[in-house]
Amino acid sequence: MGNPGSRRSSSMRTLEAAITLLFLVQAVRVLFSVLFGLIYDTIFSEKVALGTLGGIMLLVIAAFLTPLAAPRRDSRLLLAVTALIAALARIPLTINQPAVRLWSSLIIVGAAGTYAVGLLHERPRTFPTALLLAFVADQFLRAAGNTYDIGLRPWWLPVQVVLSLATSALAWWTFAPGSSPRHHQPAPPAEESIGLVGGLAIGALLFLETSLLGFPNALARWSSVNYAIVAPLLMAVTLLPLMPGIPRTRTQFPSGLVGWLGLLLLTLAQLVVGKRQSNDAAALLGLLLAQYLVLLPLHHIVGPRRRGRPGLALALGLLLFLVLNFALAFAFTYPYTIPAFRDRGVAVFAVAAVLVYAPTIVYTPAPRRPVRAEPPNLRPFWVWSASTLILVALVVAFAWPRGFAPQAGGPVRVGTYNVHYGYNTSWQFTLEDIARTIEESGADVVMLQEVDACRITSYGVDDGLWLARRLGMQEVYGPALEELSGIALLTRFPIAESGARLLTSQLEQTAIVHARVRVGNRPLEAYGVWMGLEPEERARQLDDVLDIIGAATPAVLGGDFNSTPDSPVYARLRAAGFEDPFVAGGFDATLTDPAVEPVARIDFVWARGLEVRDAQVLDSLASDHRMVVVELVLGIQ
Repeated sequence: MGNPGSRRSSSMRTLEAAITLLFLVQAVRVLFSVLFGLIYDTIFSEKVALGTLGGIMLLVIAAFLTPLAAPRRDSRLLLAVTALIAALARIPLTINQPAVRLWSSLIIVGAAGTYAVGLLHERPRTFPTALLLAFVADQFLRAAGNTYDIGLRPWWLPVQVVLSLATSALAWWTFAPGSSPRHHQPAPPAEESIGLVGGLAIGALLFLETSLLGFPNALARWSSVNYAIVAPLLMAVTLLPLMPGIPRTRTQFPSGLVGWLGLLLLTLAQLVVGKRQSNDAAALLGLLLAQYLVLLPLHHIVGPRRRGRPGLALALGLLLFLVLNFALAFAFTYPYTIPAFRDRGVAVFAVAAVLVYAPTIVYTPAPRRPVRAEPPNLRPFWVWSASTLILVALVVAFAWPRGFAPQAGGPVRVGTYNVHYGYNTSWQFTLEDIARTIEESGADVVMLQEVDACRITSYGVDDGLWLARRLGMQEVYGPALEELSGIALLTRFPIAESGARLLTSQLEQTAIVHARVRVGNRPLEAYGVWMGLEPEERARQLDDVLDIIGAATPAVLGGDFNSTPDSPVYARLRAAGFEDPFVAGGFDATLTDPAVEPVARIDFVWARGLEVRDAQVLDSLASDHRMVVVELVLGIQ
């Protein structure tokens, strides 16, 4: 039987560590989202000077290297100070201003990374459990907001103030003399720590959890299984390694190099199956198994006789995290960076999985004295089991699809909106404003472009899913890049048939999405498209589009065509029997791009076999394009 005071102290330290590491997970997601806007404005719009971006990147690298400066002595003071800094810096992270979020996230990354070093000095066996709990908490907050972390919403600010102050008080309690006496906290063996390979494994695991495996929306898009099914299953699988009785120690794992290599190969196979398997259920099971398998080695990262510098190990791991994220970004931006990265996202994830397993392979054979991982102190098994069931049940409630009340009949209001991955021109994340713009337009069918389904550069939010649920509409998603970025179509009408196809693309991959909707007792063919930036590219893609649509009528085709009314694309669409509602109805054809002081009209809704009643361009600045909406009536057959 352990000392009750020691158990309480252990529980409080684990709770403090889990919250601080949660702040770290949230901060890196925010940091990469802010960097996305800065890099975009430097390369494409030249709004940010190259020297300014270079200076900011140096600060980012410095924040990731901060663990190097962690002192080796007086870890308890280090834990208290860094937890306090991270908790207070987390408050402004909620404010939706890129500059504020940049500085806040940099401070949190530096403070929380240094905190992790202190934790590995003071209680190294607590680190794996605390990191797992942080992943669980982050997943829960995102599930509560339908993939949009509620901890980053404006209304959360007073809640965050309370949470940060409570975390600060907890940090003081665990540090203050008399609250956690040293005889209640036996020091770990001096040689117990993480090695350099262990630090790299932490960085690789953090990458996998914040880019793919820890996101139910990413797994849902890769497997084509409904998000409402995936979210609770992923939560249960993520909690599984924390359950009492689940193998955690080295002696409970497969022994020897062959056993660990077998698990690694199984993990790699499941990643490939999840991406390539045509059977949806098999794909999902493969991805869930991959999630479980990459979490298993976490408790093996801390081991005996791994002398060295945990600060250096963690700093290298965080730098690896940075490199892996940029490598994955190349898979999305290959036309503008490294063409060889096209369709190589799964390869980047596979490299990360290999690095997660590296400590289990490098440190084989087993040392003479096994490590005993420190499980969460949640008392009886039934308490932990009940807590798990409640948590999973809450995620079921969050993920359950809202009721859909279909629109009965016409007239039909059709819109197109380039949502810019959820950002406005100033790179504030404005999905709520975008939703209000669509609401105010009264659109029954909306074609969306630049729709992210899960990327760390857009807060990990599934734009299409979130907007559909927020607006009470149905969604058809058209994946174009790594299954996680593309276009979408939202509708209030019942969907009789839907699908998506890739368009011929030598530069950035694009797609067309289709839904046959029922307007009363009449079918309407609705298509959404995003076309490339180069004239030759658009010509090839328009060939595909016209071939796919064929003679379908009545039909609407909306999207960002990157073509003006004097272009060959415009002329060819008119020749194919489509009408520009602004011209057909005699309405003023307002410019659409950019949203602020627009200079071009490149966003269109085309109609064939329909009567035009109205056409307008909304003046909302929620995105970097303006929304176009037209009102149409199906003719009498």
